[in-house]
Amino acid sequence: MYLSWNKKTITNFSDKNINSLYNEGYVFTRVGKGAMNQTRSVRINLDNFELTSENKRILRKTENLKLETFELPYSDYSWEIGKFGKDFYETKFGSGVFTANKIKENLTNKEKSNFNTLFTYKEGSTTGYTICYADKDILHYSYPFYDLSSPISNLGIGMMTKAIVWAKENNKKYIYLGSATGPKAKYKLQFKGLEWFDGENWREDLEELKNILK
Repeated sequence: MYLSWNKKTITNFSDKNINSLYNEGYVFTRVGKGAMNQTRSVRINLDNFELTSENKRILRKTENLKLETFELPYSDYSWEIGKFGKDFYETKFGSGVFTANKIKENLTNKEKSNFNTLFTYKEGSTTGYTICYADKDILHYSYPFYDLSSPISNLGIGMMTKAIVWAKENNKKYIYLGSATGPKAKYKLQFKGLEWFDGENWREDLEELKNILK
């Protein structure tokens, strides 16, 4: 079950308002325009981020994976992308979690989508996508999907690591990595500069978070 302490739907889409709400633990969702959930959000303070030996190992494993960014709506959208994402989420999380129609909506309809940036990852043909929100100061890395049959090892974490490096290189202050609500989220804790929202404040004690996630 997704952890949600509070929900709101905003109509003020200024960078200042959105950044303020992300700082209060809210994140955009795919439900509809302006829909946000307050959750145990995790982010990286990019002033404090540097690559660890494990991060570097992952980047070596995915060194030929090319990251490109596109503004949304995505002009090259095709039904194959929607099916690709639907099949990924169905395999990983079960039927109906993220439909092809909802993926299409988030990539092509700015009147219904909160997201404005698409990351594509290619080694030869396209092997992965991430639907993101980005402004001058923050990047919200959300809703990744990728080829589960790809021979590229560590593809999922490689995509995330490349996005963090991109955010750092593009002078963002924070990259938000979604929520930490259960044991499966522990992979997000391997990055330097990581912070998590406890419902009131941002914390840096990762041991406490690991205990919560058990």
